[in-house]
Amino acid sequence: MRSFLRRPLMLDPGDLDLARRGFCPASPAVRPKLDAVVRSFAAGYNAMITGRPEELAFSDLKPGLRGFAFEGAAMSAVLLDLLTFTGGRRLASLHRHAGRRYVHLIHVGAGWAFARLRVRPWTAIRAHQPVLRWLAWDGWGFHQAFFRPEAVFHGHVERSARGPVLSIRDQGAGRALWFYAGADPARIAEVIGGFPPGRRADLWAGIGLAAGYTGAQPADVLERLLQVADGYHDHLAQGAAFAAKAHHLSGGVTSDVATAVKLLTGAEADAAAAWTDTALAAAKTDEDSPRTYERWRAGIRHAWSLHAGGGER
Repeated sequence: MRSFLRRPLMLDPGDLDLARRGFCPASPAVRPKLDAVVRSFAAGYNAMITGRPEELAFSDLKPGLRGFAFEGAAMSAVLLDLLTFTGGRRLASLHRHAGRRYVHLIHVGAGWAFARLRVRPWTAIRAHQPVLRWLAWDGWGFHQAFFRPEAVFHGHVERSARGPVLSIRDQGAGRALWFYAGADPARIAEVIGGFPPGRRADLWAGIGLAAGYTGAQPADVLERLLQVADGYHDHLAQGAAFAAKAHHLSGGVTSDVATAVKLLTGAEADAAAAWTDTALAAAKTDEDSPRTYERWRAGIRHAWSLHAGGGER
């Protein structure tokens, strides 16, 4: 069955090419970094199609790019699991092996697959961790914004963008906006400013996550990002703390990532990562629902506000 499905499911990296998709061009220094992210995602996706979950490690990629490969691998694992009715066997195996250090990215990557098939996350597949499972909706939001940017970023329309998981999807759309806008602060602010006020904070959280996780922009550009995100520093910091935790878990906190997290949160990467752990432990006392996820994010923002000396909330 896998041989039968393999060819039509293989991903042409060119289909994700940022320039070909009409995304805003990034600066010459940043564009190669964003392109490397896309290539890593595609490599992970295709490796899962042709290989076995327990064999994937992506040791040929730089540490900062391996998470994107596992995100891609999770997408194709879920596609295969859904199409072959295996109940999540491949995804579970990916999680048990090297993917256990990329649990956040695996849940996000699963969301890409559910979005592609227009299936509600975790239909026919068991999620691996409470609270974190809601990250699949983040992946859903990224997928829709990446492949339908005009509708999402300018028409502000996404058929499923409603209900209690809207804020999670918008965080994912914010991550996609980082790529769509070429990681340029002015372009990012312009797009987010066109959204209804109630949706802007979550988009900024996605920007913080993408800026922190990619480490693509230097300090001076991140300072401009802080300026244009005035009033949303807590959400920007929450996203960057998510990025710090994901990299901390994988053991791949590069100097670029450390610099980005420090600028966006005011804390060292290990401290920002610890905020997410403390907030997650507190959130888990509630029922596992979108509200639980939002309590997690709110807890991170509260930790940031205490660190910042009671600043913006």
